[in-house]
Amino acid sequence: MPIKLFVKRGKSVLRDAVMAVRPNRARARIWNKAPVLHAQDTTAATMTWHHFVPGPMRLLRLSIFLLGPSASAVAASLQVAPVSLDFPPGAKASQLTLQNLSNTPIDAQIRVFRWAQKDGEELLTPSTDLVASPPAASLAPGQNYIVRLVRVSGKPVDGEESYRLLIDELPQASDGSGTKVNFIVRYSIPIFFSQANTNPQLVWSAVSLKDQLRITVRNDGTRHIRISGLKVEDVTAHSVAYGQGLVGYVLPHATMRWTVPAKDMTPGTTLKITAQGNNGQLAATAVLAGE
Repeated sequence: MPIKLFVKRGKSVLRDAVMAVRPNRARARIWNKAPVLHAQDTTAATMTWHHFVPGPMRLLRLSIFLLGPSASAVAASLQVAPVSLDFPPGAKASQLTLQNLSNTPIDAQIRVFRWAQKDGEELLTPSTDLVASPPAASLAPGQNYIVRLVRVSGKPVDGEESYRLLIDELPQASDGSGTKVNFIVRYSIPIFFSQANTNPQLVWSAVSLKDQLRITVRNDGTRHIRISGLKVEDVTAHSVAYGQGLVGYVLPHATMRWTVPAKDMTPGTTLKITAQGNNGQLAATAVLAGE
């Protein structure tokens, strides 16, 4: 199965405010500050590998984007299923399963964040409206572990509520040699609560930015849309693809945009836009605007 890799070399782990590893300590220090999802982080589930190196402790982060809600994690000791939860109207509780495929114990931290999108950016805010139980887990080699999710808010769902469940594998203790490298994984699971079975309402636009093409979609409906296989074609049959897999989500009353390299597309022409949505094929047109 093809995957996309996005590589980001950050500053020190402490400044990255995700988690810090101290050699000779059995546990990582977990920061309460929620990292903001990158604009590219719009997948069904994002599995982020953290490469911790003792000493200068530089962080190399590889985000592996799974291609659909039915996909399982790729080549990770800690696996999670399912990788997306969509609660039907009236439902308040569900569960997911953690699995340790390694031959060593795994400790995991589980946190819930309200998920929003603003000005094309993904935002996470700590939330107590949805509870994950337990908030931490220790898995023996080969063990399965059930995590229960319950919406405890007494307020009725207004249209749709969106959350992200962050599951962090915690690094093990350093051997003190200064040469050991720990690879750990983070899952970001999208979770939705809906008031009714409504449909998204999409408005598409396109802008030519020198040698790039930016596609923007606004969702005026009360239901999220999951977009994959996005492709744009002009009147000369020149096409630009945004990848075969998942491009991203657009939450209700939110706007998202994606940019890819593109040449030979003339502003003022009408573009044909196709993609896969929640329930099948999407088709739209947009007049290409200049920068």
